[in-house]
Amino acid sequence: MKRWIFITALVAMALWAWAAASAQSEQTSSGTGIPTHVVVTAEPHKGSTVPVINQSDVIVYEGHTRDQVTEWIPATGDHATLDLFILIDDSSRTELGTQMDDIRNFINSQPESTRVGVAYMQNGIAQVVQNLTTDHTAAAKSVRLPLSYFGANASPYFSLSDLVKRWPDDGAPRRAVMMISNGIDPYYDEDDYLDPYVETAIDESLRAHVMVSAIYEPGVGHYGHSYWATYWGQLYMADIADHTGGEAYYVGFTGQPVAFAPYFDQMATRLSHQYLMTFLAQTPKKAGWTRIRLNCELPNIDLVGPKRVWVTPQK
Repeated sequence: MKRWIFITALVAMALWAWAAASAQSEQTSSGTGIPTHVVVTAEPHKGSTVPVINQSDVIVYEGHTRDQVTEWIPATGDHATLDLFILIDDSSRTELGTQMDDIRNFINSQPESTRVGVAYMQNGIAQVVQNLTTDHTAAAKSVRLPLSYFGANASPYFSLSDLVKRWPDDGAPRRAVMMISNGIDPYYDEDDYLDPYVETAIDESLRAHVMVSAIYEPGVGHYGHSYWATYWGQLYMADIADHTGGEAYYVGFTGQPVAFAPYFDQMATRLSHQYLMTFLAQTPKKAGWTRIRLNCELPNIDLVGPKRVWVTPQK
């Protein structure tokens, strides 16, 4: 009997130590830290209804440590300003012309608080044909057919990096890009996730606080019907979207989407359910990237945002 009492006591002590360690590993950081700003999208697991989400419902983790959320502001009213670039691959097929009305309708449907720009991926740069403007009619008129020849674009990721590095510093709280491309990088021949140009584009987008979404559109030449190349191109675009808090829309094969309108409708819904969040990141020893994880206390809701943020110690 004494032996069983002793064993029970040991088990109880072990459970208490485990609970204490767990509580400590998932402790909430103190009120000190580096104020860090991100844009977060609320997505329902099912259906389309997004309930009211309060600041107390939002959880941010760095590793096992829960960071303090200091601001949670709906991106509406005075906080609704959005800079949005439509970035089109100039090596896309001429069949993209069947989607011109969908692209223009999406631009014209933007609220007054959204400034729209249009650029084309051309020779490794983003050729801007319409600077960011609230004149949505002018932006829609600037959309043209792609040049549609192989080599019109060196790499879609060169062009994306070029665009975000030259983004006007106008203080807009939200920035977004909708890429229209096959995502294939002719400058990287390996079949893996280690494409350095994709990684650079992710880093540049995160530094510029740009959310990148993408729609797959076939290109000309052999790559336009190569299943293997198309497979990796779509994965690369999905990788960028996932890391920056965006969404990648694809068909899974080499064919052209029947219509862009459903994708644009989904993006419009995502943009209407966004929040401006500030949290206190843990103070690092030196400037660098830190991975974050978002959770919501409410059922049926996912919070989608950047997978990592750049944190610089305050002097």
